Amino acid sequence: MDIEKQWRPIIDSVQDGIIIVDEKGCFVAANQNAQLMTGYTEEELKGQSCRILNCTGCKIIGQGSGKKWCTLFSEDFVREKKCVITNRRNQAVPIIKNATVLFNEKNEIVGAVETLKDISENIHYKNELASIKRMYHIDDGFHGIIGRTPVMQSLYEGIESLSSLDTPVMILGESGTGKEMVAKALHETGNRAQKPFIKVNCAALSENILESELFGHVKGAYTGAESDRIGRFEAAHKGTLFLDEIGDIPLSVQVKLLRVLEEKMIQRVGANRSIPIDVRIITATNRDLEALIAAKAFREDLFFRINVFPLTVPPLRHRKDDITLIIQHFIQFLSEKTGKNILGFRPEAMRMMVAYPWPGNVRELRNTIEYAFVLARGKSIGPEHLPEKIAASKTSLPGPLNDRRTDPVVRVGLSEKEMLLDALHKADGNQSRAAQSLGVSRVTVWKRIKKYGIQLK
Repeated sequence: MDIEKQWRPIIDSVQDGIIIVDEKGCFVAANQNAQLMTGYTEEELKGQSCRILNCTGCKIIGQGSGKKWCTLFSEDFVREKKCVITNRRNQAVPIIKNATVLFNEKNEIVGAVETLKDISENIHYKNELASIKRMYHIDDGFHGIIGRTPVMQSLYEGIESLSSLDTPVMILGESGTGKEMVAKALHETGNRAQKPFIKVNCAALSENILESELFGHVKGAYTGAESDRIGRFEAAHKGTLFLDEIGDIPLSVQVKLLRVLEEKMIQRVGANRSIPIDVRIITATNRDLEALIAAKAFREDLFFRINVFPLTVPPLRHRKDDITLIIQHFIQFLSEKTGKNILGFRPEAMRMMVAYPWPGNVRELRNTIEYAFVLARGKSIGPEHLPEKIAASKTSLPGPLNDRRTDPVVRVGLSEKEMLLDALHKADGNQSRAAQSLGVSRVTVWKRIKKYGIQLK
């Protein structure tokens, strides 16, 4: 089987390895990447049996040609099969293989073409990331919320204290702090975890649409209502309804919402029949509701109804020690999503990231990392990959982070021990003052001193 000359540049330009075998499984051609992958030149492969690669994904029959040679010729194709081949240096190379059988004009099998994708670098990278996570005790956080600082530990304790209650919770915090993540954590730790979690963004809907979204409507209730539709309250029955940006609800809808919360009954728009509902209400806002009440833009009775237990999500600038931990979390997520093997930030870039005030909080941080991923070509992110507003932030940070200049990539934030040592140093060894700065009790500081064997002088 001859390869036309015009096809050679095409198969050599493909990033994956391409090999072609005849009906007896003997090599006919191999592109440049296949030669690099296997360690054999094309001339060394030609005429050799494909058994030379010892592919774990092949089922060789070896009793003739075509279907009598291997199962590929019976199946006609193979798709996304994970295998291991052995290269010339007797090294195992993990690959993903695709293969297609070739036929002549008489519909006779004349061979097969296979593409081989080397995934050894991805496997090595994942192993290295796993090693980093073990070394620095990185996990997926508290129900997806990343942070180990005292203010975050207090937030987690607040969430857990509400786990067995149906108390209405109002989540306060600036835009981008992760209020929806907190709402999901409240749902997942509660008694309704196996029931629906329904979110409504109150700021994104007009007055008429919001009412229909919340309570549903019947056919003909308004122009365009061509059929009955249940609302979010009914969809969340027995579960949790999360009303995000509650401060943007119009006064007319606030009246109806208050009645629903008090009576636990809803009426679809255009209907007269009341429907009982059983939902837990969680709300969130980045607005000052008390100021809105003073301005007659928010009902005070509704405020007291939904603000039974407030939880405040701290802005990123108030938990600087979590920044590198969050960065590494997003790096891992984006590396898996994009296929880029980026391990972390170089020290100078990391200092810029920690020094920046992050007015957009975690959302802005994630967008910045995504921006850097687009520009970065190697395994680390430097100042040249950061947006100009962050690269322009030259604030130098004192403490352990600046002492890591010899580390090629800064991967995570301060450990519990480092935070304790830093607090004790700043407090001249006074455990009470150190406890106050860490936001924990003096007993906790004493236990950690014993835990890490710290000698106070």
